[in-house]
Amino acid sequence: MHAQRAANSTAVSAAARAGFVARGVIYVLIGVLSLRIALSDGGGKQADRGGAIAEIAEKPFGTVLLWLLGTALAGMAVWRLSEAAFGQAGPDGRKASKRAMAAGRFVFYGFVSYSVLSYAAGDKGSGSGSSDRDSQDVTAKALDWPGGQWIVAVAGIAVAAAGIWIAARAIMQKFHKHLKMFEMSEKARKVIDFLGMFGGAARGIVFAVAGVFAVAAAVQHQPGKAKGMDDTLRSFTETPAGPWLLVLIAAGLAAFGVFSWANARWRKV
Repeated sequence: MHAQRAANSTAVSAAARAGFVARGVIYVLIGVLSLRIALSDGGGKQADRGGAIAEIAEKPFGTVLLWLLGTALAGMAVWRLSEAAFGQAGPDGRKASKRAMAAGRFVFYGFVSYSVLSYAAGDKGSGSGSSDRDSQDVTAKALDWPGGQWIVAVAGIAVAAAGIWIAARAIMQKFHKHLKMFEMSEKARKVIDFLGMFGGAARGIVFAVAGVFAVAAAVQHQPGKAKGMDDTLRSFTETPAGPWLLVLIAAGLAAFGVFSWANARWRKV
């Protein structure tokens, strides 16, 4: 009972909102880094979480900012843990599937928080590593397992499906049920609808394309075909639309970051 009251406390709510602010910062920076790649090849910067962390570290008081960012992401992890343990807000928040998803998000945000805090503490190899190299290393190890091609293919299909699911839910404005829409002005609702749809669709597309590359790596038994976020984003410049498709995706990722900030204000937690 005490644990459940703590999960519903103002402190946990504040931790969740801080986490949304931190997530927004990362996505806005990834969007900016992606835009640089589209327009000028990015100057060697990675358009992924590692690139965002490195970008913050280079700024005045960068280490302090990273400590704040990592702590805020830890708050997000704590909130997701409380959802896994006691259920989410809403009538169907206690469903086993939703609690399982919250548990998965707790693990993810816990890892991200740890990597950011480790980087802030001086471990420069933590958090800022290449998502592309990590994806290829994991894929190479998995392909060496018995049935490795099937494992990687299924994982790739799952990621691609998750991306399509994320994009579809964003376009259908499923995020409405998680936000206090009644507290917004009509203008704010229109802006947030645009940010949620555009940002969520762009994010989902990136996941879906990354999943397709993983499937290709499995089918061809070539780990190098797998791509992290950075190489996935760069691949958009190789389409007939050239860099302009990446410009659109970059704007979408930045929009998702701003949408995360809106969640910090209006999310039901």
